[in-house]
Amino acid sequence: MTLDTLKPGESGIIVSVGGVGALRRHLLDMGLTPKTAVRVRKVAPMGDPIELFLRGYVLTLRKEDAANIVVEKENAK
Repeated sequence: MTLDTLKPGESGIIVSVGGVGALRRHLLDMGLTPKTAVRVRKVAPMGDPIELFLRGYVLTLRKEDAANIVVEKENAK
């Protein structure tokens, strides 16, 4: 599944980061690297952008960019 399909409150582990060239490099530079835990905090009223929590900080990302990130959903505890 991709990061843009997670609902608010759901978490996952990044499996791979897609995209090409500068987009991929930009996503990796923001800390969206494989094996990183990420949680969706909020989704804007119109569905774009989404607010994520990872590595101790909050990141807002366009849904289009989040679709390039493959995650493995964590089970609710």
